[in-house]
Amino acid sequence: MKPEENKFADVPLRVKTWIYIIIVFALGISHPLAMALFVSWIGLQSFLEFLKMFKVPVNPVISSIFIGISQFYLLFYFNIKNYLLYSSLLGIFVLLYFLLLKSSTKQLYGVSIALLVCLFSFPHLLWIRNSTNGISAIIFIVVVTELNDVFQYLMGKFFGKHKITPQISPNKTWEGLIGGIFLTIILSNILGYFLLKTGILTNSILGLILGISGFFGDIFMSYLKRKTNVKDTGNLLPGHGGLLDRVDSLIFNAPLFFWALPLLIKN
Repeated sequence: MKPEENKFADVPLRVKTWIYIIIVFALGISHPLAMALFVSWIGLQSFLEFLKMFKVPVNPVISSIFIGISQFYLLFYFNIKNYLLYSSLLGIFVLLYFLLLKSSTKQLYGVSIALLVCLFSFPHLLWIRNSTNGISAIIFIVVVTELNDVFQYLMGKFFGKHKITPQISPNKTWEGLIGGIFLTIILSNILGYFLLKTGILTNSILGLILGISGFFGDIFMSYLKRKTNVKDTGNLLPGHGGLLDRVDSLIFNAPLFFWALPLLIKN
């Protein structure tokens, strides 16, 4: 019984942290300006965690603040097309800066991934918030993505026996993945019906895609942590680790949802 009890020892702390996460999220999506600030903060904090994870030889706080402020300016003043153009130029500038600092190949690799995640993936959250479906769409994608992670975690805790990638993420099991995706499809149908006004087929497709894509986002971050020999990307969120440990599933899900939803609704 003792090992079984220990499996759930971190659950109360994780739940407590979730309450704070929900409050911050609610404030962040409350207004387009607040959302731009929220996404910029996510970019700032995530870039900070990437720099620390890859041990890049620079003051991580100053560099991350620069990224956060620059991103807010670009998000606030430019549309998607111009944002992608100017953020690409910003990314090249930042990469050249770290190259001049004589960063190692591994560190430049980490900075490149950080720029893609912070300047490309996460801004899709703002664009989803500012889309036709607005608040409903951002609530849908974040709740489905995060609860998919919770579902896979709990299904793995209860039923997990067959590991998927033991060398990368030893806690991931086929039982957790399949059970989590099944519950995510159900959740997607419930939320999709009320929030997006979409049908069963569309909601089921979204649930399946987001469940699988969210899993790969999680595995991707686990792979980077293995490569850099760290357990968590930070300690910002007690019971969860760093911010990246919590939002890793959105790395792929946010862009996929933003570009796929109009096509699915149209059809």
